[in-house]
Amino acid sequence: MTNQEEILDVLVVGAGPIGLACGIECEKADLKYLIVEKGVLTNSLYNYPLNMTFFSTSDKLEMGGIPFMSVSHKPTRTEALEYYRRVAQKWKLNIRLYEEVKTLDKKEDIFEIVTAKGTYLTRNIIMSTGFYDLPNLMKVPGEDLPKVSHYYKEPWPYIGQKIIVVGGANSAVDVALETWRKGAEVTMVLKSDGIDANVKYWVKPDIENRIKEGSIKAFSNSMIKEIRETKVVITTPDGEKVVENDFVLAMTGYVPNFSLLNQLGVELSLDDKRQPCYDQTNQESNIPGVYLAGVVCGGLNTREFFIENSIVHAENIVGHILGKR
Repeated sequence: MTNQEEILDVLVVGAGPIGLACGIECEKADLKYLIVEKGVLTNSLYNYPLNMTFFSTSDKLEMGGIPFMSVSHKPTRTEALEYYRRVAQKWKLNIRLYEEVKTLDKKEDIFEIVTAKGTYLTRNIIMSTGFYDLPNLMKVPGEDLPKVSHYYKEPWPYIGQKIIVVGGANSAVDVALETWRKGAEVTMVLKSDGIDANVKYWVKPDIENRIKEGSIKAFSNSMIKEIRETKVVITTPDGEKVVENDFVLAMTGYVPNFSLLNQLGVELSLDDKRQPCYDQTNQESNIPGVYLAGVVCGGLNTREFFIENSIVHAENIVGHILGKR
C-alpha cells in the first residue's frame, strides 16, 4: 500500500501478542488500522528457544475471548505460536508481515510511516516493538567471533563441546541445563553472587544442585574480559581465569529499539532504566498520538512488563483514542 489519500486511525508497529491485542481492540471499535511487523507473526516468540516453557499459565496469556488450551498449565513456545496464529486468524487482523519500519515522521496532526514496502499515513501510532531483536552486548573483544551467539535454539550443535553460558536468569539457566544434559561441558559466568532469584521455581533447585555437585561449573561475581578463538578470559574475584572454549552463549538479555522512539521524539528517562515517557493511565507518550504498549514501556528494564500484565494496554490505548474523537 502506498496511498497518500487514505489516512488510518491507528498504525501498530509490531505483531507480537500485545500488538495483536491492540489490533483486536481496533477491530472492536471499528477503527481503520494496520499492524506492520518486520519479521514473522509474533516474531519475538518465534526466536525463543525451541523447547522453552512459559512462566505464565496459558489462561493468563489469553486474549480476544479465545481460550488458550495447552497440554500442561504452562504452555510451550510451539503452543503459543499456534495460539496467537489462531487469534490473528479468528479476528481477521489486518497485518503486514516482513515489512520493517524505516522512518517515522509527524506532519501537523498526521504521522507518515515509511516501511520497506510502502508509505502510510495515520492519526495515531502504537509502538509495540518488544525487545527480543536487539541483544544486550557485552562489549568485549572477540564478541563478534562466529562462535559467539546471543540467541539459542536447541542443544544439538553443542554435544561434546566446551561452552560458556553468560548470565544467570531464566534463559541462561535453561541453556545451561539443556546443553549439559546433551553432553556439553558447561561453564556459567554469573555477574552476581549466584543464580537470579526470579528463575522459574521448578528449575532453580535443578541448576543450583548441578552447580553444587560440580556437574556445571560456575564463576560468580565474574565477567567475560576477552573471547579468543579457542579460549575465554574471565575476570573473577580470584583473578583472571583462562578457560578452554568452543562456543559462547551470551544470554545477557535484550534492549528495546530506541531508534524508532527517537525518530518520533519520545523522551527517555535519564537514569539507568532509560524508560520512555508516557502516561500510565492511557499509555500515550509525551508526543500526542504516539502510544506505547508492552515491554517497550520498561526501557532497559525488560523484566517489568510481559504478556499477561500488558494485554490491558491495548484496551487503555484504544479507549483513549476513541475519547479524543
